[in-house]
Amino acid sequence: MGMTRIESKQVTIGRTPDELHTFLQDMNNFQQLLPKDRISDWKSDGRSCSFKVQGAATIGLELAGGEAPGLVRMKATDRSPFPFTLDVHLQAADGGTRAWQVFEADLNPFIKMMVETPLRNLFDHIADKMVALHG
Repeated sequence: MGMTRIESKQVTIGRTPDELHTFLQDMNNFQQLLPKDRISDWKSDGRSCSFKVQGAATIGLELAGGEAPGLVRMKATDRSPFPFTLDVHLQAADGGTRAWQVFEADLNPFIKMMVETPLRNLFDHIADKMVALHG
């Protein structure tokens, strides 16, 4: 088994890293970034959330630190079928923020083959939604 790393596309958002960091510190907000047609069973208590990704699995996420305002780290909860981390990088750029996500998990080849494409699509969608929501 090797480390699987999925990196989303990079987007530029017309907000400061501080504003985006604050937005992401409330897991209730995370629902706004997800593709409604591919997500079901959303639950959140502010610190953690879980949802089912069509074609993949139920994902549980909780805030796990990071470094304000440039990095929001999330990690799998026990609702997830495998342990992983999801880092959202927020870098000041031209009066706005460059943002991207990095997902890392120790996946066996079979699971990797199944979830890699749905997860990559999910993270790219999240990147686009951050732009759509925040300009």
